[in-house]
Amino acid sequence: MEKYYATLDSGRLEEATALLAEDVEFAMILPTGENRGRGRSEMLSYLRGRPPVDRQHVVLRAAADGDLEFAQGEVTENGERTTGYFTGVMHIGADGLIDRYQVAFSAEFSVLPAGEVR
Repeated sequence: MEKYYATLDSGRLEEATALLAEDVEFAMILPTGENRGRGRSEMLSYLRGRPPVDRQHVVLRAAADGDLEFAQGEVTENGERTTGYFTGVMHIGADGLIDRYQVAFSAEFSVLPAGEVR
């Protein structure tokens, strides 16, 4: 999961989506609504359509249990301003690719107590 976010944040969108299964299913719960989709090409199209900003996913906690990976973190812009917090989970298929991905984003709420968020 951390490799996916690091690759994505570096702007290498094609390389990031290559970590996804061709038929990946995803759900992104955002303040603007739920974005659900299927397929690597649909995810790439979504990512290319986002406004250009210097966005970073800063993973604050991560865990794995078998074929599931979990992360809690913050999203920053321009290396300084925190725009919100995310909680994500990915299922890793037998081929090592991400075949299911769910993430929730909140501009204000972090699962981590205020003292534990940078």
